[in-house]
Amino acid sequence: MTTYQNRLIHATSPYLLQHAENPVDWYPWGNEALAKAKSENKPIFLSIGYSTCHWCHVMAHESFEDEAVAELLNRHFVSIKVDREERPDLDAVYMAVTQQMTGSGGWPMTVVLTPDKKPFFAGTYFPKSTRWGKPGMMELLPAIHEAWMNRQEDVLKTANKITDLMAETSTLPPGYRLTEDTLTRAENELSSRFDAAHGGFGTAPKFPTPHQLTFLLRQYRHSGVTGLLKMVETTLQQMRNGGIFDHIGFGFHRYATDANWLVPHFEKMLYDQALITMAYLEAWQVTGNALYRETVQHIAMYVMDNLCAPEGGFFTAEDADSEGVEGKFYVWRLAEVQQVLGEEAAALFAKVYGLTEEGNFHNEASGEKEGVNIPHLKHSPTAFAQEMNLSESVLLAQIEESRQKLLAVRSRRVHPFKDDKILTDWNGLMIAALAKAGSVLNEPIYTRTAKRAADFILKTLRDSNGRLLKSFRHGKAQGEGLLDDYAYFIWGLIALYESLFDANYLEAAMALSDQMLSRFQDSKKGGLFISAIDGEEPLFKYREIHDGALPSGNSVAISNLLRLNGLTGSTRYGEAAERIMIAFSTLVSRNPSANTHFLTALSFALHPHYEVVVVGNPNAPDTKRMLGTLQKQFLPETTLIFKPDGPNEGIGRLTPFTTAMTPINRQATAYVCRNFACNLPTTDIDEMMNNLNAKR
Repeated sequence: MTTYQNRLIHATSPYLLQHAENPVDWYPWGNEALAKAKSENKPIFLSIGYSTCHWCHVMAHESFEDEAVAELLNRHFVSIKVDREERPDLDAVYMAVTQQMTGSGGWPMTVVLTPDKKPFFAGTYFPKSTRWGKPGMMELLPAIHEAWMNRQEDVLKTANKITDLMAETSTLPPGYRLTEDTLTRAENELSSRFDAAHGGFGTAPKFPTPHQLTFLLRQYRHSGVTGLLKMVETTLQQMRNGGIFDHIGFGFHRYATDANWLVPHFEKMLYDQALITMAYLEAWQVTGNALYRETVQHIAMYVMDNLCAPEGGFFTAEDADSEGVEGKFYVWRLAEVQQVLGEEAAALFAKVYGLTEEGNFHNEASGEKEGVNIPHLKHSPTAFAQEMNLSESVLLAQIEESRQKLLAVRSRRVHPFKDDKILTDWNGLMIAALAKAGSVLNEPIYTRTAKRAADFILKTLRDSNGRLLKSFRHGKAQGEGLLDDYAYFIWGLIALYESLFDANYLEAAMALSDQMLSRFQDSKKGGLFISAIDGEEPLFKYREIHDGALPSGNSVAISNLLRLNGLTGSTRYGEAAERIMIAFSTLVSRNPSANTHFLTALSFALHPHYEVVVVGNPNAPDTKRMLGTLQKQFLPETTLIFKPDGPNEGIGRLTPFTTAMTPINRQATAYVCRNFACNLPTTDIDEMMNNLNAKR
């Protein structure tokens, strides 16, 4: 068998390394490949994906490992591979192009460019040969080559037209100040798409999209409309019961392929764990439902057991496939469960988790003749215990014992591939989630884990000028930090400050925010570009506001800036947030429910916001009670500062408006300010909560 090795062999990206032994003469994105395309007047075949992408694996096996396809690519094109997780700036630009040209997008993404990076053909997955009406690589590549050689002038006109159109649509003029009407319209749009039976919005496939739920929780808090809370609770409960949640090893899979959350796409992404954690945590704050607290704890357990890097930080993802079959690691035949647990325990577990002889998941690629099962909570343990006349605590103990036995057996299977790079942006999200969970649930291990990750990024993923870098793997930090890296990591630093009250994290958040505003701001149209103005020159400067599977960097930046305004009293942050909101107001008002993280920031801006300063002895019980009460509550428009009693250069220097705030009679004292107008200080927790219009 012929062995190959291309330029990707020198990469650190797991995705690029997966293609390093293809017969395709791949280049990483960079000057060498772009110069070759220009000097040889060849179009660029750009392929963008990520390491845990199932259909990326399929296309690689069918086409990029095939010598006939490789021969066409090597002869007529300059082929470039891009890891979308390391270069989300390139991914965003060419995904926008692909969606504009084809009406849809996804990964693997396939775009053919002129030598000066302008697109003239786009699509996603293509088989090797034409199949089911979908053109194949063996037919496409010669046709594209023929057009380039014989109709190049027409191709260039098309490429210029597409580029000009995208540049125009990416720079809409700024609009106006949005009102609560925009929040209400988004609420109504989500309500109209809500699946009352299964939760979530729309039909299959269903993505968790947690920022839709956190937006609705804020709307519920301000309106008291119980239907809004019901949408959130139905969705969270159905997700938790469904197969999208890994009931054996915990954590959430990426999305459900069906309407009732049973059959997932099995990959597990760090960002999903972070954002879903935040939704369940806020739901627990609002309702006190123990299921939501338990779900947060289970996600945290999964992340700490499987995604924590030894040096600090969190790994990126786990694949959907093992042994070349999607989901094989996660599914069970009933006979196997019986063998592991014994007949009686297996019958109980199968009843609760919906396991049957015929199965509920039939994967043709697995080679299984009989169906296999995705465990899902078929029956509520409480209801099932009553039905079986069992003690609920005894039933739960039996289920947990069975789960641990199955987990031990599953751990001996061939594991899915783990993408072990550390991304600054996704780490920022996980830091925010764990820091908040640690303070809300009084779980110090979560906060310590978040702190360790933040310290690693501050130490390792910054250059000599203090600018953020993109990723780390095998001892090497690299790549220019992009908007999402700044916005998400600042989110994590703010959450860590409000958990630990270490002024160093607030100071770092302020410094990085100042960098972000100076390096990413669109001085003409407003808003923030996804790549720095002093960085690599893209096809066109692109601004993103859509909150999809991930909230946009602009939306998160607005939230951060509003919180920093409250934490520091520095109006420059509030003014910057308002400029970004106005820059995108026209776009957001057209489709409010597509921008729900933006709307959580808008809600913060429109509703009264509170600044609470607690002054006291950090080790005293009364101080801990006062801070703990505030941290446990759902107070989304409240910022919290702790000022230790006595001389304190750290927080006092960063928050000059707290200078005169001192404790009363050496007791923990709360200063509750509404829009920077303060009530009289109080040592009484109930009075403090009344000043916040909140209950304990």
